[in-house]
Amino acid sequence: MELAHSLLLNEEAYNQLGEFQKAEFIFEWLRFLEKLLPVTSRADVREKQKKLAEQLISLLNSSPGPPTRRLIAKNLATLYSIGDTFSVYQTVDKCNELIRSKDDSPSYLPTKLAAVVCLGYLYKKLGRILGNSFTDTIGNVLKAVKNAESQGRYEIMLSLQNILNGLGAAATPCHRDIYKAARSCLTDRSMAVRCAAAKCLLELQKEAVFMWSTDLDSVATLCFKSFDGSNYNVRIAVSKLLGAVLARAVTCKQATASARQNVRKISLDEAMELLGTGFLRGSSGFLRAGGDLLKGISSVSRDIRVGVTQAYVVFVSTLGGQWLERNFSALLSHILDLVSQSHPKAIQTQMDAICCRRCVSFILRATVGGLLGEKAQIAAAKEICQAIWKLKKVVDVVMSDGNLETRIGTTDVTASQHVLVCVLHELGSLIHGLGTTAAPLLQDSSTGVLDAVISVILHPSISVRLAAAWCLRCIAVALPSYVSPLLDRCIERLSALKSSPEAVTGYSFAVAALLGAVKHCPLGIPHGKGKVIMTVAEDLLCSASQNSRISIQRTQAGWLLVASLMTLGPAVVQHYLPRMLLLWKCVFPLSPKDLETERSRGDAFTWQVTLEGRAGALCAIKTFVSYCGGLLTDEVIQRLLPPLPCAVDLLTRLPLIHKMYGNALKTPAMTYRHRLYELLALLPPKTYEERFCAILQELVADFTATDNQMAASTFLLPPLCHQDDLLLLSPFLQETDHRFIEEQLLLGSNIAGGSLEYDPYSVYEKAAEGDSVPKPLPPALSVISAAVRLFGVIFSHVAESQRLQVLDKLLMSIKQSKGARQQMVQLNIVSAFSSFLKHLANCKGSLGPEEVRRPALTLVMGALESNNPLLRCAAAESLARLAQVVADSAFTAGLAQVSFDKLKSARDVVSRTGHSLALGSLYRYLGGIGSTQHLNACVGILYTLSQDNTSPDVQTWALHSLSLIIDSAGPLYHVHVEPTLSLVVMLLLTVPPAYAEVHQSLGRCLNALIATLGPELQGSKTAVSALRTSCLLGCAVMQDNPDCLVQAQAISCLQQLHMFAPRHVNLSSLVSCLCEILLDNSVLMNLCSSYLLLRRAVLACLRQLVQREAAEVSEHAVTFVKDCREDFTPDINIREVGLEGALLSLLDKELDQRLCQDIKETLSHMLTSVAVEKLSFWLKLCKDVLAASADDFLVLHLADLIRMAFMAATDHSDQLRLSGLQTLLVVVRRFASVPEPEFPGHVILEQYQANVGAALRPAFAPETPPDVTAKACQVCSAWIASGVVSDLNDLRRVHQLLISSLTKVQAGKEAQSQLYNESASTMEILAVLKAWAEVYIVAVEREKKQSDEHKQTLTVTNSTDESYRDLTSSADGLLDLVQADLGTLSKLWLAALQDFALLTLPSEYASQLPVEGGAFYTAETIENARPHYHNSWALILYATALWLTSTGFLMVDPDEGVTNLSRPVTPTTMCQDSSSRAAVKSPEDVNTDIFHLILGISVEFLCSPRSDAAMENITACLHALQAFLDVPWPRSKIGGDQELGVELLNVLHRLILTRESPDIQLATLEVVRQILFAAQEHVREKRRSAEVDDGAAEKETLPEFGEGKDTGGLVPGKSLVFATLELCVCILVRQLPQLNPKVTGSPAIKAGKPQLLSESGSRLVSAALVILSDIPSVCSPEGSVSVLPTILYLIIGVLRETAVKLPDGQLPLTVAASLQALKGILSSPMARAEKSRTAWTELLRSALVTVLDCWDPVDGAQQELDEVNLLTALTVFILSTSPEVTTIECLQKRCIEKFKIALDSKDPVVQLKCYQLLLSIFQYPKRAISYPYIHSLAPSIMRKLQETEKTKPENSAELQVIQEGIKVVAALIAIAEEEHRAYLVACLLPLLISFLLDENSLGSATNSARNLHEFALQNVMQIGPQYSSVFKKVMASSPTMKARLESAIKGNQESIKVKTTPKHAKNPGKSSSIQLKTNFL
Repeated sequence: MELAHSLLLNEEAYNQLGEFQKAEFIFEWLRFLEKLLPVTSRADVREKQKKLAEQLISLLNSSPGPPTRRLIAKNLATLYSIGDTFSVYQTVDKCNELIRSKDDSPSYLPTKLAAVVCLGYLYKKLGRILGNSFTDTIGNVLKAVKNAESQGRYEIMLSLQNILNGLGAAATPCHRDIYKAARSCLTDRSMAVRCAAAKCLLELQKEAVFMWSTDLDSVATLCFKSFDGSNYNVRIAVSKLLGAVLARAVTCKQATASARQNVRKISLDEAMELLGTGFLRGSSGFLRAGGDLLKGISSVSRDIRVGVTQAYVVFVSTLGGQWLERNFSALLSHILDLVSQSHPKAIQTQMDAICCRRCVSFILRATVGGLLGEKAQIAAAKEICQAIWKLKKVVDVVMSDGNLETRIGTTDVTASQHVLVCVLHELGSLIHGLGTTAAPLLQDSSTGVLDAVISVILHPSISVRLAAAWCLRCIAVALPSYVSPLLDRCIERLSALKSSPEAVTGYSFAVAALLGAVKHCPLGIPHGKGKVIMTVAEDLLCSASQNSRISIQRTQAGWLLVASLMTLGPAVVQHYLPRMLLLWKCVFPLSPKDLETERSRGDAFTWQVTLEGRAGALCAIKTFVSYCGGLLTDEVIQRLLPPLPCAVDLLTRLPLIHKMYGNALKTPAMTYRHRLYELLALLPPKTYEERFCAILQELVADFTATDNQMAASTFLLPPLCHQDDLLLLSPFLQETDHRFIEEQLLLGSNIAGGSLEYDPYSVYEKAAEGDSVPKPLPPALSVISAAVRLFGVIFSHVAESQRLQVLDKLLMSIKQSKGARQQMVQLNIVSAFSSFLKHLANCKGSLGPEEVRRPALTLVMGALESNNPLLRCAAAESLARLAQVVADSAFTAGLAQVSFDKLKSARDVVSRTGHSLALGSLYRYLGGIGSTQHLNACVGILYTLSQDNTSPDVQTWALHSLSLIIDSAGPLYHVHVEPTLSLVVMLLLTVPPAYAEVHQSLGRCLNALIATLGPELQGSKTAVSALRTSCLLGCAVMQDNPDCLVQAQAISCLQQLHMFAPRHVNLSSLVSCLCEILLDNSVLMNLCSSYLLLRRAVLACLRQLVQREAAEVSEHAVTFVKDCREDFTPDINIREVGLEGALLSLLDKELDQRLCQDIKETLSHMLTSVAVEKLSFWLKLCKDVLAASADDFLVLHLADLIRMAFMAATDHSDQLRLSGLQTLLVVVRRFASVPEPEFPGHVILEQYQANVGAALRPAFAPETPPDVTAKACQVCSAWIASGVVSDLNDLRRVHQLLISSLTKVQAGKEAQSQLYNESASTMEILAVLKAWAEVYIVAVEREKKQSDEHKQTLTVTNSTDESYRDLTSSADGLLDLVQADLGTLSKLWLAALQDFALLTLPSEYASQLPVEGGAFYTAETIENARPHYHNSWALILYATALWLTSTGFLMVDPDEGVTNLSRPVTPTTMCQDSSSRAAVKSPEDVNTDIFHLILGISVEFLCSPRSDAAMENITACLHALQAFLDVPWPRSKIGGDQELGVELLNVLHRLILTRESPDIQLATLEVVRQILFAAQEHVREKRRSAEVDDGAAEKETLPEFGEGKDTGGLVPGKSLVFATLELCVCILVRQLPQLNPKVTGSPAIKAGKPQLLSESGSRLVSAALVILSDIPSVCSPEGSVSVLPTILYLIIGVLRETAVKLPDGQLPLTVAASLQALKGILSSPMARAEKSRTAWTELLRSALVTVLDCWDPVDGAQQELDEVNLLTALTVFILSTSPEVTTIECLQKRCIEKFKIALDSKDPVVQLKCYQLLLSIFQYPKRAISYPYIHSLAPSIMRKLQETEKTKPENSAELQVIQEGIKVVAALIAIAEEEHRAYLVACLLPLLISFLLDENSLGSATNSARNLHEFALQNVMQIGPQYSSVFKKVMASSPTMKARLESAIKGNQESIKVKTTPKHAKNPGKSSSIQLKTNFL
């Protein structure tokens, strides 16, 4: 294909190809040429123009296919527009000549068509350049129309459209001729020709003034005729034409009119009158219509009415939103007039009325809903209200007429009903769309929206009453605060007017509709409402028999209320379940005998009432089963069952009763049947299996009933067909924007669409997706639909023998019926059988033996050859499912063979389509029929069928089937990919575009092929490259197809290609294509594509593209708009707002939910990908959206963010308010600590205090919904806690809002809002308490932090109290603010915790819950309240623990004025006065209650926090326990109860195992430390009291308490010590796995490279070591011996594994901690206790050996341990244990040896540390320990120091070593005995004097030398006076030394004067910090 990429056609390569490859090669070349020509220089084009023109013209004669001829034409036009135009006339003549040719053979047709297309594009591109030649051309083309077949007429119309487009006004002379030709084509038998003619006329009307002036009437009539018998595409195209012409007529400028005298401007009324005529009278002329009117028949077909409806929408959309705002009143009155009494013929039957109402509703929804902004919609709603009031007055006048006869006979009332239904539906939809933004509209008393709607609830028509109820429901969903008041109002009116039939039904509809709304209102309704409604329902049912005039109405109303109550869900219904079951039990007779007597004594009326009641009861139970599955226990099911046998018996007797009492019972009997079938289908079949036979008989009778004339294939079959197969059946069954009105055309003319009045019970159900109102079917259809579903359920559970009988009976029924009735029976039976197979497959059942298979197969095969395509689809699906349930490969192969044989022999379309789909379906369900042989056979047959160009239907079905096989066969299909792809491309290039359905199937095949190839498409091999090119070529053909669904397929294919081979898809052209479809406004509709599926495909593709390349997609979109053609007129300026802005504006216009979701996701991906780079742009976009209703960082846009959040938070829309507050919350949390660059010491948010306060204030207004207030509380606490505001006065503003909400909480349940469910109040109260808790926690933490800082400041700077007061003023201030309310808060917090504790009890303790509920929840709303408690308990618990800590468990009760222990507020004491409370518990009891409450909640939660438990909750719970255990009293409780301590430790252990967060683990360890501390205190206290009791002064030993007793045994599960050890080991082994002997292979610690842990790991290990060192203190002496080895193993293990050498001799945190822990263990009293001393000594010696062994090489390799760490450990041993541990000779020798090695180290840091450690050993008071070290090491030290005389220190490190050495010798002198002291001084003095410098060399000396000089001089000056005799002796013995000293003193005289006190030399190193860190000794 690369050879095709040249300017001229490569004829050599072309001639070597086969026939099909030539077509592909040509197309590829033309595609390339189309892109190349516009970017080639004019000179290059002219150079090759002649040759290129010849090649292109010669192609016209090569029978080019439709896509090829279009490209030839485009390229020729482009060639002449760029190059010379001199030969263009020859080309035009050549084309005209080809058209005039007399050759009519089919082979010549493509050439003629190519010439026609070519002319169109030449004139379109070159226009007036072609001069006057157009008259001949147009004449020639028009002449050709007369003899052309449909393809020709189609292409000629499109060509004329292009010619008109290019010539503009110049073509005026030919306008009339073109108009005449197009007129005849507009009513052509070919639908594609009609569409093309509509497009031609649409172009013509731009310049042909007569079309929208003098000939307007005839254009309108013509369009009406065109609608007659049209399809969806024609209605779309012609409605665009009609709408555009009328819009042009209404808006034509006066100037134009005056210039052309014959132009008349028509008024809006006249234009609408024209449309109205078409709507009401259809395509007939006036006289014909008049004749029909006289005869009393309506001649308007439904497709005309639907077409005109679409034209109305186009008309208004073209005129635009602003026009609609100005003219809405006129439009509304005209549209409503269409269904008013003025035109009785339009609404003379119920079916006509329903169809007309739908059309009117559609016009209103599409215009008002799609074109108007919020303000304009509110104005429209007011206008609609006025219409309701006017109609209401008419009804009132008639109804007030005293004469009953005239009242009932009046037609005005019934006529107004349809108008009212339309306006009520639109009003409901409008308010539903506006949401809480509609609040001002409802509050406006002058409009009186609610009054208007409620006033028509009493309308005589049931349709109006239902519409009013539905409207109320819409209002309730939009404004949840209205649900409760509306319910109250309706219940009150229902009770007051229960003698009026209209009131009873009307208000019961309203109540039911409002109850249906509750599930859409998250805040619910007060629980008590259910009780009231249940009582009203019972009252209505009980009083039904009192007044026969309203028996039916009361019965219906009662059961309707019960049924709608069930939608409130299990939490509400469980309280009324016994009452409902009692009503259910009473509605049916108890025995068959009672039923028999009942039958014999009733009359028609009583049976009507009875059936109404029983149908209502069945519906109520059905709703209960659907909505309250949680309550369907075995017990409840057993109580539901007793009436069922009687209900089924009644079903079997209905025909007899109907016969006895006549037609009055027809509808009630049908409704009863429908309800029973629905209920049985929901119940488990086993519960009524003994009645299967009776039910099946009734179902069979229903399917074959003679009186049922409604055939409803379009409702029964689609759910039973596979969704993909429905694509075969034209757009009818697909989703479109016009589905609401198009749906009626699917039905026969004797069936109306669904409507609310067919089933009042649907008023509480949710409307189906895409519908604004529920549309239940007529009863006759509903029964069949329910029967089909029930048959599927029952038949899959009956015995196989019974199946055979039923199937035979069904087959006989089909055989015995004839004609239309046979079709209907077959349809019902096949639907039922399909339903059965679906159920059987789902429950993995078996069909039965061969005898059952035979009739089943006969039934399906009969339907597979039905004339109804939908039935064929269902039959193909059933055949595949049949094979699936039989699950026998031979049977499946047999089925396939039958279809093979049939396809080979049959020639009729029906058989070929049905059997080809059967093959595809078999593959879909069985993943291949078994062998590749079968696959080859299938593919071969389908190849042949797909090339049958005599029947597009056969091609469509065969290709669709092929696509199913490609999908299902998977890798097996690879061998067929290449030929299939060639076939698909060949057909795409040759099948005429008029056969759109063939192209759609081709698209599905291509899609399946791309999916099969998958990632292979990225390959670079020639074969793969060829396949990829073919795929792209196929996509290109489909993109150019005029059919929207084919374009959608193209986009879907490109989307897949982009996923598998992104490099090979041109992103720029793909994005351009998507934008053009999405945003082109030139087609006079809101969106370019009137096809919903195309828009969905575009958005799905965009969504995928932006996930990977958001920035590129955005750039390509803007570039496309800049470069696009002139006639592209998007209604959104993409250059300014970008693709993102365009998508946001689409959200305003799009009504399809799925599409809106895709737009939101696309925007979301774009935002996350490019927001940082385009931040200003995004913020401006969002701000613009809110206002209507460069490297940036967010902080630079803080003002914008806060302004946006403020605008949203103060909006009318509650959803927007919640979003605004959430944004504010995020802003506060993210920016709280960001400093203000211009004002140091301040944060950036400080300047926005006023904005935050103003945004929050409205949320605390009394009328605000609780969820908004709850969110505002969260923001308040975050704002106060953030620390942004330090000034108390500023803080008080927001604090005051929290106080106001706290006051509301204190007011108790009586003051709660009655608008919402009680759980909403729970949510609000808990949000308030949680907010206060957060503020209190922050205040306490801040105060603690500042007090810690103060202590540190005192130690460092000795600061005054004044500075401390300044420091803590803000923290104290915040604490003071909270302190004032702390008394109240503490009680409320404890009450909330008590509630939470009750709610977390397991279900078996439910009986212990308070009957009336808790402090903040009611018993009835317990389930709804749980989530709110789960959201808030943790912070409340922490705050309560902090408060208890601050009071030490002692509080002042303000009520009683005395110190008293606080007690939890119970539900019974919450709002009571203190005087009326029960007897006060003792302080100890109250303390214990609180202790168990807090501990219980914590343990219950920490035991098993759910995997989704927020980390904050776990942290808060642990912090609460820490605060709790800071107080002595709780510690004493835990210390004294070992079981409790152990349980708590086990829970904490589990938490550490399941939570990896270091913060949580650290907090856990802190709680463990406190528990151990509590145990220590307890043991200490016991020992102390034992000493006091026993008079321990006389005793030598301490009393022994602690774990381990006399044996030392620790019992796992009962031992606190064991539990603590377990937990510490867990932490240590996780951080250092090598500590685990199992891991290392032996108990000894094997060598490994020491490692430095992370900061968090180090902190965890350190915390665990602190706990380990405290363990022995809670053991008995024997117990301590048991645990000591483990503890020492772990401590030394940590030391060894983490002893990493750090710079400057610093110690790692873990080493420091292990040394500290070691010191704690070594100095433990247990080491000296009588009973344990010996064992401890031995163990400690072993430990010392282990430390010494760390130096030894392992496996011949020296270990990389830090000697300093190990030396420090040795020193800790030497100084902290008793002498007997370290003084045994062998150990002492080894220790001394290690110090010697260290002294000889080359590392100054090691030497330095060694000197420091030896100094501490030498100075140790016990001589037995220190003397051996002095004797062994002092000579070495002196020798080392004397060596430094020769090598002076070169740096500060060496200097420090010498200084430390001198300090050691000086210390030795101090502790030496008198006889040795003189010798040591005599050794030291010469050394010191050798370091001195004379005055000459002092100036030039290095820093180190000078510092050493000063240090030595200082020491000499100290030693001299101390030991004067020795000093004098030494000086006398060495004159040189003396002279040197004198010189040094003289040189330093000045500095000594300045430095009056002798100082140490400066230490540039970090020795002091080391000393601090490692002060373990």
